[in-house]
Amino acid sequence: MNKVAIRFLTTSLMTLCLSPMAAQSQETPRSDKHYVGLLATTIEHRSIGEFTKEDAWGQAGTLVIGGHLNDLIHAEIRLGGGFKDAEVANDLNLAVDYFGSWYMGLHYPVGELGNVYAQAGFTHISGEATLENSDEDRNKQFRNLEGNYPGSSFSFSWIAGIDFELFDSMYLVLEGGKLFKDTETSANAFQFSSGIRYEF
Repeated sequence: MNKVAIRFLTTSLMTLCLSPMAAQSQETPRSDKHYVGLLATTIEHRSIGEFTKEDAWGQAGTLVIGGHLNDLIHAEIRLGGGFKDAEVANDLNLAVDYFGSWYMGLHYPVGELGNVYAQAGFTHISGEATLENSDEDRNKQFRNLEGNYPGSSFSFSWIAGIDFELFDSMYLVLEGGKLFKDTETSANAFQFSSGIRYEF
């Protein structure tokens, strides 16, 4: 083997060995990253009515926009809209027109799988409750819900979840939490979501 071939092989091997280290050193720190996500959200309405405390399920879509403040803390806003109303006891229909949330939270890496996270904040929600046959005795307990729903449009909310890295910067998200509590009627709603999040 001549000297030119030896030098070429040595240079090639060094380049191959050092290139992963160079890529890691150039990788953007998480504290400098932002993210967007798109989630399918199921909303469980609980404690509906004064006496029977009915439950009902609706569906919504949620857009998430956020950023990492450091390696463990993030902040985000969420914008969502309902696309399937919740039907309660056949005569009551609960529609969530839109909601907007602001959260701040902590995330913690779980090996190479992804992260667990928890966050808390506030949600503004707007919707409508429609009651058919409101004069019927069976619907007496729902009359205070009719009209704007929920009666109190701002509420404390929280979420806990886990994400799994599918490939570079793309995560599968699974989460659940409290969306709102209506202080006027004691009705409340929980949110359960799954979807994807991309960090950049």
